[in-house]
Amino acid sequence: MSGITSRRRLLGAGAATAAGLALATAGSPAQASARPKPLPKAKQVKLPNGKEWIGRKSANGWAILTEATKYQVQGAPKLTVRLAKGPAATVLLYVVRRYAYEIDMLRPEELTGHTTDREVGAAFESNYLSGTAVAIQPMLFPLGGTAANGMSELAVTVVEDILADVGEVVAWGGELAPLKQSHFHIATPPGDRRLEALADRISGWNSQPGKGAGSIDAFTSSRISRARKARNTR
Repeated sequence: MSGITSRRRLLGAGAATAAGLALATAGSPAQASARPKPLPKAKQVKLPNGKEWIGRKSANGWAILTEATKYQVQGAPKLTVRLAKGPAATVLLYVVRRYAYEIDMLRPEELTGHTTDREVGAAFESNYLSGTAVAIQPMLFPLGGTAANGMSELAVTVVEDILADVGEVVAWGGELAPLKQSHFHIATPPGDRRLEALADRISGWNSQPGKGAGSIDAFTSSRISRARKARNTR
């Protein structure tokens, strides 16, 4: 089943269960009126030096960039994002593509990557400075938000399936403290073999019809079981 079909299933399932879930207006992700299922215990992240990030590296150990490469998101001609060149970009673009295909087709203003603004509200936000993080719909899912008022359970199902694909390489702000469900960052240092292996695997999927983003149904029983197991190990 294609990723587009999976997204239709996500939205259709939400409409079919209107008594428990309320979908947002067109162009916004599904919103749950019921409380989403509990997330794993958050990892505590302390922010040094107040709100101004000091240093030459971001929290994940990557060098801070004065500029980053501009990438177009495949399948979304008007959607671009600036990221650190190389395997980090390959992996983060995979996350963005799956989100756009299966949760909500994003508008340009709903996606941000590299920034030179050193003001951060949590240490993990410094990863934008190195081009190794993205924020997807940050106005809907801001820093310090709550899971109860955040992503729908259906959207979280897709995100957890994405996380199962990327393993230890990507961290999600929905599992960090303070919470920021719009945030995804590279969790491995530069040159880490896990990052490079994942980027190679994603590149292989991109070159094979029926593989990777755009061809995945996160709601099959096997993938839900797989995602649950991955979540329990994080």
